[in-house]
Amino acid sequence: MATDYAPRTRDHGPREHRVPPVLRAPFEGRAWRELAYVVCGLPLAMVAFVLAVSTISLGAGLLVTFLGIPVLAGGLALFRGFGALERARARVLLGLDVPPPQALRKARPGAMGWIGAVLKSGVSWRHLLYGVLHMPWAVFSFSVAVVFWSYGLAALTYPLYGWAVTHADGSKGVQLYSDMDNQVYLNTPLEMALISAIGLVLVIACPWVTRALVSVDRLMVSGLLGRSALDSRVSELESDRGVVVDTAAADLRRIERDLHDGAQARLVALAMDLGLAKEKLAEDPEAAARMVDEAHGEVKVALQELRDLARGIHPAVLTDRGLDAALSAIASRCAVPVQVEVDLPARPAPAIEGIAYFTVSELLQNVSKHARATRASIEVWHTDGRLMLQVTDDGRGGASTGGGSGLAGLAERLDAVDGVLVVDSPAGGPTTVTAELPWRG
Repeated sequence: MATDYAPRTRDHGPREHRVPPVLRAPFEGRAWRELAYVVCGLPLAMVAFVLAVSTISLGAGLLVTFLGIPVLAGGLALFRGFGALERARARVLLGLDVPPPQALRKARPGAMGWIGAVLKSGVSWRHLLYGVLHMPWAVFSFSVAVVFWSYGLAALTYPLYGWAVTHADGSKGVQLYSDMDNQVYLNTPLEMALISAIGLVLVIACPWVTRALVSVDRLMVSGLLGRSALDSRVSELESDRGVVVDTAAADLRRIERDLHDGAQARLVALAMDLGLAKEKLAEDPEAAARMVDEAHGEVKVALQELRDLARGIHPAVLTDRGLDAALSAIASRCAVPVQVEVDLPARPAPAIEGIAYFTVSELLQNVSKHARATRASIEVWHTDGRLMLQVTDDGRGGASTGGGSGLAGLAERLDAVDGVLVVDSPAGGPTTVTAELPWRG
């Protein structure tokens, strides 16, 4: 196992700004990217809305003939491509990374299989729904954002151009009010300063108004153009299945290697020694006795290796007496004193119990090999439908799940069963590793 303990570099964190975020927002690139998203969203929404209405109308009208089905399928496929464009736009301008939905799964090859897959896909219909719903919201958000930014910037810069606005009667400045008898113009220095102050307030508020508008777009893109909760769960389970298969294959290779290089080689040598002892039994009984005595010692060593190997596969004490006794057994073999505390209302499912045992076993191996600790502790308890494990040591710290370490592999194994591994190991120690597993009784 790779060394999991390494010195950490000091993280100074993000640089602190002296200007508050509310005043800094109009000058940040994020505000202008969000405004660009709203502005370019209106023409795209208009095109998508027209295509959606045309697809629904033409496809529904032609359903009396066979042509309506391929028209609907073609329109839905077109909207899947439009959804890819919208996800890319959200990723570039909003920093929203929405994973693409699952690809079409055709029940049979050919054009009919493709048409059936498109029509049966909920993803296709959600993309079409996005094209219909996004149009009214795009009109509203475009109007609000453009009005706020236009009026804000115009009012803020009014003192720069207000003096140049001249009316037919010779008056200067923007006309605020007019009737048959009175005309009110904003042309005095005080009025210009007041208009500029109002513009400053509007400009400061503009990024936050735009941000509130695009938050709805974020929800629509994530909810209608991304993967559904079921698709995400299926992808996660497929990934977890791959981890489990790879882990099982690695364990089988390890067992095969240990048997081939350890007990099997020792038993072959033992058979050869016993054969030689048998040949010498009549000629030199004393030499034969010594060889039998050496073979007896080899048998004991081979048996111990087989016991260790069997314990690594699944210890008998875990099956017979549960986690408390099994963890106490591996704690007694640790290089440092280990305190064990197990508080469980009942035994979990055998699979979860086995994962918990091997998790603690690997963590204690890390403590023995790398931590340079003088003592450690193991705590196991049950809370809110979860099995909690915590291994603590007073070693040098610096443990991490990064860099392909053993802890990274352990975290992947736990994730495959909906578990979590959390490492708290500052430089200089102490190290606390907490594992969380689902409770299955």
